[in-house]
Amino acid sequence: MKPGEALIKILSRKYDPLTLINSHFKRYDISFKTDQEGNPVLLFIGKATPGGTIKGERYARTLKKDTEGNVIKDHWELKGKAS
Repeated sequence: MKPGEALIKILSRKYDPLTLINSHFKRYDISFKTDQEGNPVLLFIGKATPGGTIKGERYARTLKKDTEGNVIKDHWELKGKAS
């Protein structure tokens, strides 16, 4: 599954810094980790196991800013299977 506009909208919000957030999106379970600024940078999407881990796909976010804090590059890249 490729992150669509609705999921990107959820992931573009700010959350608590350096946390792992578990949630649901449509029929999928999602977990994402945030950086020190509260931006989601690592996404796991798929089906949650009884142990709480996600079996599915793993995405990483490229988020680059210039010296003034303006976003230069922001995209999600598929990194492979998550188990």
